[in-house]
Amino acid sequence: MALEKSDRPWGRYEVLQESATYKVKCLWINPGKRFSYQRHTKRAEHWFIVQGSAEITLNGVTTRHQPGASIDVAVGDLHRISNIGTIDVIVIEVQTGTYFGEDDIERIEDDFGR
Repeated sequence: MALEKSDRPWGRYEVLQESATYKVKCLWINPGKRFSYQRHTKRAEHWFIVQGSAEITLNGVTTRHQPGASIDVAVGDLHRISNIGTIDVIVIEVQTGTYFGEDDIERIEDDFGR
């Protein structure tokens, strides 16, 4: 059972596990949607793509990834996941750092005006 669930304009996420030093989420990104281009000051993220075709932008470099790919996002890295396929992109996200609140997001560009 998820500890926290949240619907977002790009899809949804569920928190699977959390502690003082890490948080694990499952993310579902809807076809044709993407996160804001963002960075964090207190956490790093590791993404493992489980399903779908994802386009990852990391510090201005865009690459395409399929299930089985993993991507490391260091503290301060600019990053975004885009769903370029026709089914949900599912990502397991492991956050490490000192703070995991949703307010540790600096949005550089956002499709949803946030």
